[in-house]
Amino acid sequence: MVDKSDEYIKKERRAAIERVKKVLGDDVEVIDSIIFSPHDAAPLWLLGKSLELLSGADVALFAGHWYEYRGCKIEHEAAKQYGIRVMYYDEKPAE
Repeated sequence: MVDKSDEYIKKERRAAIERVKKVLGDDVEVIDSIIFSPHDAAPLWLLGKSLELLSGADVALFAGHWYEYRGCKIEHEAAKQYGIRVMYYDEKPAE
């Protein structure tokens, strides 16, 4: 999500978590999936960390235009292939 600011990602994530809690209940445990990597970390390193976190999830939420990002597409396919429930959130966060 190279073209999104950290602040925008955090806002979008908060709004998506609120939506999931409305659907699944307040006892949802959120995996902190925002990865702050070393400056020179390769995109594949970040994807590996994301897949590691995904391996512990019961539900994976894909927000916005996730399908435009190769890492998100790979995570989505991995979730489907490994039986992790997939949900979607397409609203823009409040400014």
